[in-house]
Amino acid sequence: MKILGIESASTTASAALIEDGVLLSECTSNYKKTHSETLLPMISEVLSMTETEPKDLDAIAVSAGPGSFTGLRIGAATAKGLAFSLNIPVIPVPTPDAMAYGNFGSAFILCPVMDARRDQIYTGLYEFDHEQFIVRQEASALSYEEQVRNAEAAARETGKRILYLGDGLMVYEAKIREVSSLEPCFAPANVRFQRAASVAALGLKRFQEGVRESAESFLPVYLRKSQAEREREAMGLPLGETTI
Repeated sequence: MKILGIESASTTASAALIEDGVLLSECTSNYKKTHSETLLPMISEVLSMTETEPKDLDAIAVSAGPGSFTGLRIGAATAKGLAFSLNIPVIPVPTPDAMAYGNFGSAFILCPVMDARRDQIYTGLYEFDHEQFIVRQEASALSYEEQVRNAEAAARETGKRILYLGDGLMVYEAKIREVSSLEPCFAPANVRFQRAASVAALGLKRFQEGVRESAESFLPVYLRKSQAEREREAMGLPLGETTI
């Protein structure tokens, strides 16, 4: 079974192809360019490198959020367009779940951190019990102080240390250190950031568990309203109305 993985929920753009649980190719970039510039060329590259035709794909796993509104929309539109044209399912994968799954078998409590602005993070809590992937806290938007408390409560319950990961640490690592009562651990670059390989691998697991959607029905998970929607509401404007 061949699954194309797509990651574009934050600053990282990534595409990967797995076949029967084996990673065949992955292309990842975290450097300045927009996802609209990089994502489709990356998909083309991983298919070309593996001599795979689009018609050979069985499903598309996509990082479904929460995350950047623009990034999620680009990833979702790409996944939906490909899945619709190929008549194959979309496998939605919560972004923090995929980030944690990239640290498969870790002995830590895993806490992804993505910058949600306004002193909040997109986050979750995860752990592994041998090969069992346990979601202790589903993807949510919280203040970093609240999530540190949640993570430390889980650490005290299990006797495990906490591993923080994600590109949000560029903003919140120092703040997390300040409020932590337990000694935190921060993931190194090779396992810190989002990767399409993790999306595809967890996508395969979810597909085997029966999780899949049609191209028409799939929508990303934003958790919060966009900045433009919040600004319109603050001005008392309905969606679609303009001040010009």
